Amino acid sequence: MSDIVRIDTNQRMSRVVKAAGLVFIGGQTSADPTPDVKVQTAKVLEKIDGFLEKAGIDKTRLVSAQIWLANIERDFSGMNEVWDAWVPQGCAPTRATVEAKLAAPHLLVEIAAVALA
Repeated sequence: MSDIVRIDTNQRMSRVVKAAGLVFIGGQTSADPTPDVKVQTAKVLEKIDGFLEKAGIDKTRLVSAQIWLANIERDFSGMNEVWDAWVPQGCAPTRATVEAKLAAPHLLVEIAAVALA
């Protein structure tokens, strides 16, 4: 049986869980309320980079990502511009992107990811 390691845990959730050879990063949003999806996406990806580092890996180990946009028609191309520049060449994970009502009105993007430890 493999150990379960929780990183940045509180009563409600863990930001990162390492288990069964995988690293699960829960949905991340930007703390920057700027109404620009490119800025918010960059901030979210910075957080994901930091969590991957805490787990002892980097974004080349990503295997899956889920992205939620508050307005997919307006923000899909802007988010993709930042995403495409962030993902290392040849290391793109599987991905799903959908529109959803996010937890607060100022949030434009939320991203969760899974990586191989």
